[in-house]
Amino acid sequence: MGFCPTMELTIQVASSDEAMALFGTGDRNLKLLRDAFDVQLTGRGSTLKLQGDPQSVEKVAGILQGLIELLRRGEKIEPGYVAGEVRRRGGIVLGDAGTGSDLQTESRADAAKGGGRAAVKPADGAATASARSEGQAEYLRAMQANDIVFCIGPAGTGKTFLAVHMAVSLLREGSIRKIFLCRPAVEAGEKLGFLPGDFQAKINPYLRPLYDALNDILEYDQLKRYLEREIIEILPLAYMRGRTLNNAFIILDEGQNTSVSQMKMFLTRMGMSSRIVVNGDVTQVDLPEGMPSGLIHAQKVIRGIPGIAWVQLQKADIVRHPLVRRIVEAYEEAES
Repeated sequence: MGFCPTMELTIQVASSDEAMALFGTGDRNLKLLRDAFDVQLTGRGSTLKLQGDPQSVEKVAGILQGLIELLRRGEKIEPGYVAGEVRRRGGIVLGDAGTGSDLQTESRADAAKGGGRAAVKPADGAATASARSEGQAEYLRAMQANDIVFCIGPAGTGKTFLAVHMAVSLLREGSIRKIFLCRPAVEAGEKLGFLPGDFQAKINPYLRPLYDALNDILEYDQLKRYLEREIIEILPLAYMRGRTLNNAFIILDEGQNTSVSQMKMFLTRMGMSSRIVVNGDVTQVDLPEGMPSGLIHAQKVIRGIPGIAWVQLQKADIVRHPLVRRIVEAYEEAES
């Protein structure tokens, strides 16, 4: 019979209040970690003792240290955060089906049975997002299964809304720690000239669609809190240069209006444990004449890389006013 080594580790917390927040109501967090990694955890006062398999002890210690850092930055441990960290480090969350922390999508076949809707159940009280077409269901599955997703489709297909909803759900579940939403500041065929106000006032009109998507998903006070604490950042694409974004969900909206160099810059901001979604409509490029679109170029250059998914939405996936689909069809017929 082989010998199974064990490891003991002690973690000291700053105060009884910090210990209460760390351990969770009724020691919920400790029980979850114990069951997920088969590690013995004993909390007494401001001391926490870990004992078990060395690899498992190290994983649990890493999660606990991350929680302590979160608390010392004045942040709250959101419901589902610990479960998200457990899954990220390879642990098993018992009773997952009843926690509401998983994002679940139906298959295309199930969506067809249900009238073309595939439900996505986000964590902890977020409004339910549902795929209203087979293309949207494919898009949701792609975001769950891949670290980088490109979604190309006409206006009104839910490209931005579903990406933002997925990001908020993963934030609440604890799988990510920040959301970044950005757009290229490109005028849509107009020369607006001088705009009054400070810099923020000048760029806000370009970023307004991202705020609209967030307002549809989050309560005003919660969104304000996330923005003030920079848990959610909304910024022009140019402000991404030089950054490395870890543990984040990063969305680039209107990707067809990036240059080739901007698209390369954006994609290389990706850090560890992060995901990227790029949305765009290649029929509505507003770049100066003769400048190639970074989104169209990316289709040719990186399409075959494993781990990058490409989703093409069609007219049938348009979920805005019924006239929007007819308008898109009319323009397509005129152009052809």
